[in-house]
Amino acid sequence: MADGGSWRPPRPCEAYRAEWKLCRSARHRLHHYYVHGERPACEQWRRDLVSCREWEERRSAEAQRSLCESERARVQTARKHTLVWALRRSPPADWHLPLPQEEKDK
Repeated sequence: MADGGSWRPPRPCEAYRAEWKLCRSARHRLHHYYVHGERPACEQWRRDLVSCREWEERRSAEAQRSLCESERARVQTARKHTLVWALRRSPPADWHLPLPQEEKDK
């Protein structure tokens, strides 16, 4: 971590507030429950918002550490999900041929 004077939070505090507000919205809760079968955990966004504001007001080393750890965990979580589709290196050999249903229509 850099010294306290030049370090900035990974996101502006307004971004943490917006994420927390979205997480608590009825639409997001319903969608998250539908997709994952459980209520979304919004507590981390609130902790990040509090840490960000604490950093801006007091330049707290604890707030800086908390934000860095939170962002690292968020990035690691995003990286652990594998791709659903296998990526191709080139198109299929017969990509230019008409589809079977187009042949039936003629």
